[in-house]
Amino acid sequence: MKRGFADLPLHGGQCPPWLFQRMKRLGGAIIETIVSFFGPEEFLRRIADPVFFQSLGCLLGFDWHSSGLTTTLCGALKEGIRGKEDALGVYVCGGKGGVSRKTPEEIATHAERQGFSFAETLIQYSKLSAKVDNTALQDGYTLYHHVFFFTACGAWSVVQQGMNVESRFARRYHWLGERVDDFVCEPHTGICGVRQEVGVLNLVARESTACREAMVRFVREDPPMVLREMRKVKYLFLPRRHEITPVDFDGKRLGKTLLSLHERAPQDFADFLSVPGVGPKTVRALALTIQVVFGAKPSFRDPVSFSFAHGGKDGIPFPVDRATYDTTIAFFEKLLSHCRLGINEKEKMYEQLKFFLT
Repeated sequence: MKRGFADLPLHGGQCPPWLFQRMKRLGGAIIETIVSFFGPEEFLRRIADPVFFQSLGCLLGFDWHSSGLTTTLCGALKEGIRGKEDALGVYVCGGKGGVSRKTPEEIATHAERQGFSFAETLIQYSKLSAKVDNTALQDGYTLYHHVFFFTACGAWSVVQQGMNVESRFARRYHWLGERVDDFVCEPHTGICGVRQEVGVLNLVARESTACREAMVRFVREDPPMVLREMRKVKYLFLPRRHEITPVDFDGKRLGKTLLSLHERAPQDFADFLSVPGVGPKTVRALALTIQVVFGAKPSFRDPVSFSFAHGGKDGIPFPVDRATYDTTIAFFEKLLSHCRLGINEKEKMYEQLKFFLT
């Protein structure tokens, strides 16, 4: 699985301290166990799987159907290995809201301390994955959570989440670096969630290839000419109720963005998305203009299972059993204390752990 989606209802409230402390301990112990038996890259593969991620959140006792599972679980995993990152070779950066914007800084800090040479590349991947899911894929969800996982070898994955305030749902996006062949062509597979029939502009669909290529060529032209062509279709209604409105042609802002694009002369769509100022409105207006001028249609297709062990914070399917939870933590912590055993002993322990780790 490359990456995928999960649609979750927006819930208020906070994770109670007694539960979060246990989530940190058990989450950290599970990461250490996976890394010990399978290596740090395997942890990235698992966290990039929406089903595993959801199951892990449920295992740690959070609400199975809450948007808070994403933010709380990522926070617990980050705190659960704090101070152990170098020993594990696993690093967790970013988080919710303002913390998400510190992701590049946190990547750079880890890289500088350990002498990693790939910091700038990872920072670029972090920014581009967010730009793709917030701008190139316009599905009605605005990103508010971004966590970037990486290893000492430079492997990476992303878990980010957006919210739709009108529907009161959140959607989670997963990325796995080792499977990303092209950031802007079919980056979303292994999808679970509620498919939307209208209101989606999907410029990373394969059928949007011609549109993406035409957009890159178009913005290299003289900006005033591009703006004139866009104005010609500003009231044209297009399939699935997509339209270009006067708001999309907010003179100075759009003109400034077109000038930046012209000066940058992007070589491909990923480069196009990376230009400062290129946001959802600019991309939507250009995509729909391309459809009219060049006949290159963008896609309007939405690129769209759980487990319980300790109960859920909201009492569903039953309240968290703290005693059982503490027993599970003790089990994993004891297991980790023996992880420096020889290969034969580890193989025996692995056979006993299959139930927990698969």
